[in-house]
Amino acid sequence: MRDSSPIPSSEVTPEETFRNRRFFMKSAIWAGSTLATAGLYRAFSPQAEVRNTGAAIATVAESGVQTSLAADEKVNAFNDIAGYNNFYEFSTDKHAVAEKARHFVTDPWSVQVGGLVHKPRTFDLAELLKFESVERIYRFRCVEGWSMVIPWVGFPLSQLLKMVEPQSTATHVAFESYHDIKQMPDSVYAGIDLPYVEGLRLDEAMHPLTLLATGLYGKTLPNQNGAPARLVVPWKYGFKSIKSVVKITLMDREPPTTWSLANPGEYGFYSNVNPSVDHPRWSQAHERRIGEMGSRPTLMFNGYAEQVAHLYAGMDLKEYF
Repeated sequence: MRDSSPIPSSEVTPEETFRNRRFFMKSAIWAGSTLATAGLYRAFSPQAEVRNTGAAIATVAESGVQTSLAADEKVNAFNDIAGYNNFYEFSTDKHAVAEKARHFVTDPWSVQVGGLVHKPRTFDLAELLKFESVERIYRFRCVEGWSMVIPWVGFPLSQLLKMVEPQSTATHVAFESYHDIKQMPDSVYAGIDLPYVEGLRLDEAMHPLTLLATGLYGKTLPNQNGAPARLVVPWKYGFKSIKSVVKITLMDREPPTTWSLANPGEYGFYSNVNPSVDHPRWSQAHERRIGEMGSRPTLMFNGYAEQVAHLYAGMDLKEYF
């Protein structure tokens, strides 16, 4: 890991290069679970190309922000990022989500922000897109053991939260995803309660690395990646980065979260990337980068320990997993 200034995704992997990609790595099947034996993936299975048809988003350069953007790592091709998705509201098949979400209506859209705030407010999509956007190249680590490097576009969530002025009693932030059975008919097979809910401590939500993302690869978010606005918390497992957010509520207690409700013994509230704390059914010590053969060691806090470890000083990370 090294600190570096933001590098535009266009300089890392030109769009014309990744548009012709037709193949990518399929998911792991881990021993003793529905995942693969550690490190083994089915290689290069044919997959329909997913095109980046979103509208361009203007971004500004950042200065004085210590972000460790993973800019020294190869960014995944757009087709990897937009063609391999966990979004159970549309499908439990990662390869099917893009097609299932193709007609998802994301405009008009609004995000209600309230709870323990002095100035509750509802932001419509146009207002969200008026925030000054930056590009952050982040590692993305799934609890299932696979990872990517993604060039997100968005703005620090703290900017939005400051506008509603959190009350002194607020300690946590709850998030809720959009859910509509008419637009998401296959959500009846999701196997989890919907709408999807997530949560952070307030200091985690206010951290400068925490983004409300409205795009990737320089354009607005594809539906399957959580359009039109999603959370991105790069030091936590991917399921914490809730998609298609419609409600944000500040609270004085830890909010319920979907996967912790579904199986509290396997999915904790914090869910920080931690190679020394295994999932009960598989190791987290290594990960499989989509598009690569073999595996690589998992980094503590997904490589962002320098920026976020202080948030958990004195905590037993095996107890608060």
